[in-house]
Amino acid sequence: MSRPPRGTRAEYRWFTTIPTRWMDNDVYGHVNNVTYYSWIDTAIALFLIENGVLDLATSPEVGLVVETGCRYHAPIAFPDIVTCGVRCAKLGTSSIRYEVGIFRNEEELAAAEGHFVHVYVARSEQGRTVPLPARLREAASQRLLAANS
Repeated sequence: MSRPPRGTRAEYRWFTTIPTRWMDNDVYGHVNNVTYYSWIDTAIALFLIENGVLDLATSPEVGLVVETGCRYHAPIAFPDIVTCGVRCAKLGTSSIRYEVGIFRNEEELAAAEGHFVHVYVARSEQGRTVPLPARLREAASQRLLAANS
């Protein structure tokens, strides 16, 4: 089975920077795999907050993670700086698939690439699926989808 080629910064649409921490390194001298999932979660949450989609205390609907994955290409270690690039791979009726490229320092090729699928539910009725909030559909369409999508 052949792996898809490593993604580049140009393939992602929205970016945030996250510093590595000393505690992120494992006994092998590089960032532990669980930390990558934290970066993915943080990047998506920041996108939602900065674009007025998510208010942690009051949003009537929330996205629940129903699927995740990550492919690792190259190691990252403290004190590297990580840039997470986010794009939208699929915008459904009640779900959205985010893809996140994780870039080490100023490198153009992704050190890792992951995805999250959120399904939106009513906060007051956990489990009842609802359509994607209009503000999310608008933010994702304007800021995360490629121009030719």
